[in-house]
Amino acid sequence: MVDVTGSTQNDLVLLARSKKAKHGDVLVTEFQTQGRGRLDRTFESPAHSSLLFSLYIETSVNVNDWGWLSLLAGMATADAITHICTFTQGKKPKLKWPNDVLISDKKVCGILAERIDTKGVVIGIGVNVSTTVGELPVLTATSLAIEVTSACDRDLLLVNILEEFAKLLKRWEEGDETLLEDYLNKSATVGRKVRIESPNGHFLESQAVGIDPKGCLVLQSGEHVSVGDVLHLHPN
Repeated sequence: MVDVTGSTQNDLVLLARSKKAKHGDVLVTEFQTQGRGRLDRTFESPAHSSLLFSLYIETSVNVNDWGWLSLLAGMATADAITHICTFTQGKKPKLKWPNDVLISDKKVCGILAERIDTKGVVIGIGVNVSTTVGELPVLTATSLAIEVTSACDRDLLLVNILEEFAKLLKRWEEGDETLLEDYLNKSATVGRKVRIESPNGHFLESQAVGIDPKGCLVLQSGEHVSVGDVLHLHPN
């Protein structure tokens, strides 16, 4: 735990690449001055308002299937939030492929996975916990304080996310085929028409119909998308 750092993701990646991190190491901070999101975007959050941490894991699963790791982190976060928070009727966390957790169709959590080598990966998770409406960076974001009926303890949330992730990681490594059904039950993307922007700026529109064994989004048009920004074009 550190009070302030540039980025927990950068710090833990450096430790992992210099062989100074071990499986299960977690770095948590109260404030990031250079927080990172997907595709080299910035991640902004007021001090003491969010749960910000990175986790280093090693796995023997083939690196080509690691697209599932972001999905597992999203599932773990959604499950942990559900376990410790009380929602008004009808609200519950949902998963936007590949690595956002939504409540009321707004982003409450972002996830970033960064491969170190063929055995290790650093996963960064940022959850808006007590962030107010005025502190949110965009209108499409939300926080637990806005969505739940009682205060959420960040320490308890961290413990629950790590516990849920450990369970899901074990199931994935053991080839548990029910993981896909569990993910689809939480998915806000599969079943929707989506617009996907690839890193090279190309756009694609189609119906999202599933997730493949590598964690790619499967489209009705036949494509299997491994990376891209997804816009939901109609509600579930």
